[in-house]
Amino acid sequence: MAEIKKPLGSNERTKIERIGVHSHIRGLGLDSSLDAHSASDGMVGQLPARRAAGLILQLVREGRISGRAVLLAGQPGTGKTAIAMGLAKSLGLETPFATLSASELYSLEFSKTEALTQAFRKAIGVRITEEVEIIEGQVVKITINRLASGERGVAWMTGKLTLKTTDMEAVFELGGKMIEALMKEKVQNGDVVALEKASGKVTNLGRSTWTTMNYDAVGSRTKFVRCPEGELLKRKEVVQCVTLHEIDVINSRTQGFLALFTGDTGELCSEVREQVNSKVTEWLVGGKAELIPGVLFIDEAHMLDIECFSFLNRALENEMAPILVIATNHGITNIRGTNDRSPHGIPADFLDRLLIICTQPYTEDEISKILDIRCEEEDVKMSISAKGLLMKISVETSLRYAMHLIILAALACQKRKGALVEHGDVSRVYHLFIDVKRSTQYLTEYQNEYMLNEINETEAMQS
Repeated sequence: MAEIKKPLGSNERTKIERIGVHSHIRGLGLDSSLDAHSASDGMVGQLPARRAAGLILQLVREGRISGRAVLLAGQPGTGKTAIAMGLAKSLGLETPFATLSASELYSLEFSKTEALTQAFRKAIGVRITEEVEIIEGQVVKITINRLASGERGVAWMTGKLTLKTTDMEAVFELGGKMIEALMKEKVQNGDVVALEKASGKVTNLGRSTWTTMNYDAVGSRTKFVRCPEGELLKRKEVVQCVTLHEIDVINSRTQGFLALFTGDTGELCSEVREQVNSKVTEWLVGGKAELIPGVLFIDEAHMLDIECFSFLNRALENEMAPILVIATNHGITNIRGTNDRSPHGIPADFLDRLLIICTQPYTEDEISKILDIRCEEEDVKMSISAKGLLMKISVETSLRYAMHLIILAALACQKRKGALVEHGDVSRVYHLFIDVKRSTQYLTEYQNEYMLNEINETEAMQS
């Protein structure tokens, strides 16, 4: 009984974990009745905004709000992106959530409308249910024959696989790809496997309970399953979740689904999208598929120009439109591409479509809780006096600046071989890295020594 070994030269996958600005966000911090806790799931404060986002979340789950738009508006550093991330985490894995920064539209190699179209279709999921033929049984014997090299000097293999159930036993011929799939799953005699007849996918379900008497001891990760009953060939329902954009890419490239891994997909033909839409509609009518309206989040919405807003106006009326969530920290400003001024730099007709959620500045107590969460996330132990100084800095400057100082103070503490970040560590990095206010004051004071200075003496005195 020889085990099929993994081919030499294969590398184990290494997991890399990095701490991001919003890596501490786990959800919106709501209970079953959609009431927001003061601090939960990494979210602190902003109770009205989180309750409103919870209502949007509920409507998304029920599929009753497709083609709607939501605006997150507030001052910088008030948690707009955090609420969007919490909404994404609360939706789960099956509901598509696509993110896009408005400034990205002007740096891509294709048109703005094409970029928005692709983003829209990335946020629409299709749950496809289909019946597939599966051969499921216990492995009795595997025979592999390594034949002579072919024309290019590459050896190829053939073999036979004997499977059985409680009622029957059969022998199957194996090709090279199937043998490689069996090797990848480390299949050996006594395993229970499932083979998809159409795609050739191999799944190792575990060890058969009939083989337990052959071993005195087994590993803790060994899974035992019963030997299948009845016929070897079975029909099972398989559910797959894909986005409309993935279907577009697969049908527009000769290499099929491998095109998803080639990077930039470029512009896609409208004819392909029309064919995909008609096919998906056919699946929906026939009951083979179900549409999953997802969420498209566009940050820095004030960077969108009048052409983008005109496109979004029309796109939201499509029956296959996702929920659009946009965020901005601008007040009354010019609409990009025009000389007109409007709230948030958004045209009045598009503002009328939006459900607006406002965020408020954090209180000192909420800022203290956020700093505690970030210290825990970054694994930094800080003394009470150091936290007090960091709290004072965040009130006088900004919360983002204070959050940056946490890891810097930890590095300063590590430099002096300390175990706890003290008041002096925070003070040291505060003087090493200046904030926006001190930077502006420095530029104003030494403005004459800089090149291309455009500040006159009156403006310098006022600042």
